[in-house]
Amino acid sequence: MILDAGVLISIDRSEQAARTFLTAAERTGTPLHTTHPVLEQAWRDGARLVRLAAFTKTLAIHALDDGPAVGKLLGLARSSDVGDAHLVLLALRLGDDVLTGDPVDLEALAATLGPAAPTIHHWP
Repeated sequence: MILDAGVLISIDRSEQAARTFLTAAERTGTPLHTTHPVLEQAWRDGARLVRLAAFTKTLAIHALDDGPAVGKLLGLARSSDVGDAHLVLLALRLGDDVLTGDPVDLEALAATLGPAAPTIHHWP
């Protein structure tokens, strides 16, 4: 499962939905991923983000290393959010779903990928 910033913020706040999600992911052995741009969106004051800092040690965090593909997707979708496009492409590459509090923008990006598009799930 690929996690967007809203999920990371919810985890840091120890919200009930986050605790339930993490318990289920751990029970099923679901690998959790995010991207550096998403982490940058969620990260503010590291001294106060104790839960998020600890959680990031359990995540696979992917670098933004596919700039041309991100740019192409943004052009196709007539969008400008590099982080969202990178998240969708990562999900496509890993064959995984995305969990986000912003499904409209991500669904628009994913729709340009046709039948291969990853599934976008709304958080919470």
